[in-house]
Amino acid sequence: MGRLFVVNLEGKIYSCKHCRTHLALCEDVVSKSFHCRHGKAYLFSKVVNVSVGEKEERLMMTGMHTVADIFCVGCGSIVGWKYVRFGGRDFKKILVFVCYLMQLVI
Repeated sequence: MGRLFVVNLEGKIYSCKHCRTHLALCEDVVSKSFHCRHGKAYLFSKVVNVSVGEKEERLMMTGMHTVADIFCVGCGSIVGWKYVRFGGRDFKKILVFVCYLMQLVI
């Protein structure tokens, strides 16, 4: 396995609740009123220190979407997912990440 490089953020941050690896800045929150099957979640425009899993079609509350789970690079915990396609719209230029609130710590 290669060497792990972790980005350390400055300011008010969200981090993994298991290993405290920095994941996002508070200013990158797009929405705090997001809900998923695991409960409350936050929508972010940018996250760091995550690896992206395989793309898959997933039935969400708003219909069928293509998503990929995202994992903390520090401990491997699933912290949310990334939208790849949302209702027929491609997200190649716009990055949208959803992080489970229960996996985050400020």
